[in-house]
Amino acid sequence: MHAVRLVAEGESLLFPASVRQLAAEYGDRGGNRAARAVMERAALTGREAEVLRLMARGLSNGEIAGQLVVGTETVKSHVSAVLAKLGARDRTRAVIAAYESGFVAPI
Repeated sequence: MHAVRLVAEGESLLFPASVRQLAAEYGDRGGNRAARAVMERAALTGREAEVLRLMARGLSNGEIAGQLVVGTETVKSHVSAVLAKLGARDRTRAVIAAYESGFVAPI
C-alpha cells in the first residue's frame, strides 16, 4: 500500500536492491568519466548532495524530510534543484548518474 501511495503522490519508487544492482552493472564500466564530469559541473550544494545520497538509498521525499528534519516541500525543492543541475528528467536518472560517477558507492 505504501508503494501505491508513493506513486499516486507522484513519487518515484526505487527499490534499494534494484538500485544496488544497477550501480554494480553500470559502475563496473571503468568509472564513467562523462558522468563524473556532469557531477562536477553540477556543483551541488552540501544539502543537495546529502539529498541525492538519500535518494540513492531509495528514500521517499517524506523519509528524506524526516532524516534531515525539514519539511517535504523543502525536500522537493532540493530534489528539483538536483534534477535541474544534473540535467536528469527524474529521480532514477539522477541516482544512476550518482552511481556512475562514483559520487555514491554501492553498499
